Amino acid sequence: MSDRNRRPEMTYEGAGVSIKRANQAVEWLKPLAASTYRPEVKGGIGGFAGAFQVGDTELLAGADGVGSKLLVALAENRLDTIGIDLVAMNVNDVLAAGGEPLFFLDYIALGRLVPERVRELVQGIVQGCREAGCALLGGETAELPDLYRGNEFDLSGFAVGRRVFRPEPPRPGDIVLGLASAGFHSNGYQLIRTVIRETGHHLSAPIAEMGHRTLGEVLLTPTRIYVKPVMALWQRVPVRAMAHITGGGLMENLPRTLLGLGAEIDPGSWPWPVEMRLVQEWGGIKEIEMLRTFNAGIGYTVVVPKDSVQAAQDILSAYGIASYAIGRIIEKSGVTLR
Repeated sequence: MSDRNRRPEMTYEGAGVSIKRANQAVEWLKPLAASTYRPEVKGGIGGFAGAFQVGDTELLAGADGVGSKLLVALAENRLDTIGIDLVAMNVNDVLAAGGEPLFFLDYIALGRLVPERVRELVQGIVQGCREAGCALLGGETAELPDLYRGNEFDLSGFAVGRRVFRPEPPRPGDIVLGLASAGFHSNGYQLIRTVIRETGHHLSAPIAEMGHRTLGEVLLTPTRIYVKPVMALWQRVPVRAMAHITGGGLMENLPRTLLGLGAEIDPGSWPWPVEMRLVQEWGGIKEIEMLRTFNAGIGYTVVVPKDSVQAAQDILSAYGIASYAIGRIIEKSGVTLR
């Protein structure tokens, strides 16, 4: 392809989502939230979950949604997996803060309430809660025909857990273990859909490189729930930091619990999902853009001492989770690629 005809490189910003603006908004919101704090609040905004002390129990809470992955579910007329995503996005955050998820609540807003469709959504939420070991305590369903058209809907969720683990501080030389994702999980779908639309691909088309599964089927693979394997790690391995790799990818999420230290990561040290490489190729997306938009095949990270790597990987393997030594902790803050 000549330089004149080469398609411009696609970015998340170009697709309409700005991580920079989102980070700026969070910084502006921090003092507003702080003005409401009670003495029981532990820490501020910026962690994976909020913390609140009740007697001897420290509660951890998080809220999240599924984003424009919902549009893929609507296009495929398949709502049975999206509820799993909703639970996963919340309980994995509580987990990354050192919490055992206790209960979950959902909010479903739709243009037209069709009981069968709501049931299908909630069945996925129930499956996710069972996998995470938390109770579906309640929720709200709102029919809003002036806000959502036809079958359009939105989902959000709220998870509450209790702190059962507090990591030791990470140290330079510790190893970053990356736990394999189940694919794109629930982030970057605005860019994915833009790539598909602008390159003429179709959700219903089987893709040879993906075992002849359709693109829609692959994109609706649910977000992996890491609660049980990671809680098992806490019992036997000195875990020193954890991160749930969501919006912002490894570049944004990994440093959040490193207490001012950083990580040197080798992007070639683990296998990237074939669907991510295809989207990267179709959109001409740079590797650094992939790493700050998608999970790149790593859905969760744990930091452990070098001599605990094998023990940690054995435990994760017993739960069916592939893991890779993807880097090490260094003194320089942020994420450095090698």
